[in-house]
Amino acid sequence: MVKAYTKTPIGAHYGLGDWLLQRLTAVVMVLFTVGFAICLAVHKPGSYAEWKALFSGTFLRVTTVLFFAALLYHAWIGMRDILMDYVKPTGIRLFLQSAVVVALLLYLIWIAQILWSR
Repeated sequence: MVKAYTKTPIGAHYGLGDWLLQRLTAVVMVLFTVGFAICLAVHKPGSYAEWKALFSGTFLRVTTVLFFAALLYHAWIGMRDILMDYVKPTGIRLFLQSAVVVALLLYLIWIAQILWSR
């Protein structure tokens, strides 16, 4: 009896799941961008007070945070793939990936702070 050859996968096995998540984040960003453009066309804020009033509602704040969360996750997938492809020493790659994650999380916290500060 001949034993079938099976290839043992090596690595983190990201593949299709992250590819789909990156496309989903792109769709979320497009939907927000179109919706926000319509909102701006309707309200036409011209002063700081009008911009502040526009973002005073919870719905726009939450959708803006979701937009940026999708943007930052989209960026993470791209940066991770770039680092995995071009930075071969494992220690350096893990350090750079950790630095990117920390930076992206700090950006998300900063965005939330900006949107919810009074």
